Amino acid sequence: MWAPLRGLAVRRCDDEGLINGTWVAGVAGEAGEPPRFVVQRVSPIFAPEVHDDIEAVTAHLAGRGLATPRLLRAEDGALYARDGAGAVWRVMDFIPGRTHHRVGSPALARAAGALAARFHRAVDDLEHAYRHVRAGAHDTALHMERLDGAATGGEGRRLADAILDAWRTWQGRLDMPLRHCHGDLKISNLRFSDAGEGICLLDLDTLALQPIDVELGDAWRSWCNPAGEDATEARFDLEVFAAAAAGYREVRPFGAEEREALAEAVERIALELAARFCRDAFEDRYFGWDAVRFSTRVAHNLHRAAGQLSLARSARRQRGEIARLLAGG
Repeated sequence: MWAPLRGLAVRRCDDEGLINGTWVAGVAGEAGEPPRFVVQRVSPIFAPEVHDDIEAVTAHLAGRGLATPRLLRAEDGALYARDGAGAVWRVMDFIPGRTHHRVGSPALARAAGALAARFHRAVDDLEHAYRHVRAGAHDTALHMERLDGAATGGEGRRLADAILDAWRTWQGRLDMPLRHCHGDLKISNLRFSDAGEGICLLDLDTLALQPIDVELGDAWRSWCNPAGEDATEARFDLEVFAAAAAGYREVRPFGAEEREALAEAVERIALELAARFCRDAFEDRYFGWDAVRFSTRVAHNLHRAAGQLSLARSARRQRGEIARLLAGG
């Protein structure tokens, strides 16, 4: 279905993500090294129309001189293809570089912030109506309403009440304008050079219009939590945040309203994820879980919900410092 793949060796990707099945294709006879293309079996949670969005955004980025993976059209000119079982497949350029799974230093955080800012600056003038839309993905109030409706009794209800109480006393704003965003800036979705400079963003299925505080609040929630999502006691790392915010600000300065919204953004998104984990502790159907460390998905979800609540509380305690650093203090 893709002529350039003929004669290439294909192997499973070492840095395969959690959602799409991923392989790399490269020079035959050399174990597929160096890779030339990424081949993916796309998860059914993404509608095929997502490829129209990826094509529009990556064409715009390339036109602005930014590195970005591009879709390789199949022999019939389509952006994707279906196999005999109906699964959707795609091929994209392989972008050489390094993938990190945690932010191990302020230097990496600074490079990540700068890369995110270059992306946002490049798409400031993009005109595109997204065909694949994840309705309510970051409707925090709706996530809280669903948690309240799902929570029954016991330990889960007590944790749910703590999350809901924290949300009721959250003092941020929810009226920031929509803009083009990546939608999932976890550090493993950013590609870096061996020297530590940001190259490009990967995993583009989550491209969407959303507020900047949602985009960066989620990124900083992830980057600035050294304990990760599987610790019940978390802290928001101000040193990592300061570097990330500085890297971003040097490329794309924050406006006054953006600074106001971003000061409360990490707490909001951490509470939102806590609500989603806690809700799944009652519904027991959505998030994957570690069967080695936990006896049930419920136990793992309660553990993760407590960790995100702890992170939200840490961010709230440091709200003044977060605001100062956003202003360049």
